[in-house]
Amino acid sequence: MSIDVSIIICTYNRAESLKDTLNSINQLDIDAYQVELLVVDNNSSDNTKDIVLNFSQQSKFPTRYLFESQQGLSYARNRGIKESQGQIILFTDDDVLPASSWLIKMKRSMDSYHCLACGGYIAPIWEGDKPKWLTERFYGYLAVKIETRGPFRIEKNEELPFGANMGFRREAFDKYGLFDTNRGRKGSNLASGEDGEFFQRMIDAGEHIYYFPDSHVQHKVESFRLKKNYFRRWRYQSSKNIAQAVGIQGDRLLFGIPLYMYPQLFRSVVKAIKSKLLDTPDEALHREMLVCHFLGTMSGLYQKEFHGTPRKE
Repeated sequence: MSIDVSIIICTYNRAESLKDTLNSINQLDIDAYQVELLVVDNNSSDNTKDIVLNFSQQSKFPTRYLFESQQGLSYARNRGIKESQGQIILFTDDDVLPASSWLIKMKRSMDSYHCLACGGYIAPIWEGDKPKWLTERFYGYLAVKIETRGPFRIEKNEELPFGANMGFRREAFDKYGLFDTNRGRKGSNLASGEDGEFFQRMIDAGEHIYYFPDSHVQHKVESFRLKKNYFRRWRYQSSKNIAQAVGIQGDRLLFGIPLYMYPQLFRSVVKAIKSKLLDTPDEALHREMLVCHFLGTMSGLYQKEFHGTPRKE
């Protein structure tokens, strides 16, 4: 029997949250589609395995537990892709609650628009008081996307879909490979970008990538993510990861860092100090995050110069 849709959830030490996600998955409308669920455990030390195996006994469709020992979200996602059988592969996360119509709307929209990949609407569930400085300009750092226009084709330089709600035809991976294992979250490290890089790879090749606003999920935003230090750390670690994986061109280097970046860092620090005194709290945090971006980038370039780029596997 051929599988129409594979759902992949990658998880790391979030057993209780995963339980909520699985319960939502079990409420999905699937029409007459043949569906499978794969849960990829990326070295969890909690009771994730028991949660998945217990769920598999009551799931409305076949559910498989996979263990991926290589630490990193990209490794876990790639393992899920290799093990899946569906013609369409949908991804969501272990802190996400898909709407009951999510699978059907993603599948039908992809078929209607003949797109190779897509993303959808991601509403926040605030698990703490949302501070006033946390305006919509920061929603992307939380994988929140509340764009209501569309459907529309995603062009170059537009915001790319997030891993909490994205779908691909199998041929996307046959044609363009898998997620870059040099990028993305590894354990508690907040680095990201592997999903965006893959989407950009396809867009640069002229593929049709769409955003579907009626394909809804809800994303839990834990209280620790509602603090400024989370955003600073996210920006630093993500920029470091990208710099170490990709590098930045420059003819004149000091410690592997282009000379022009040093005055850029200095100017960003000065602007951040002024912004702290004169601007609104969200603008001040934005300026701080630019400083974190330069520091992370320079740290990544230094690591790349003296320790090399991690080997892909």
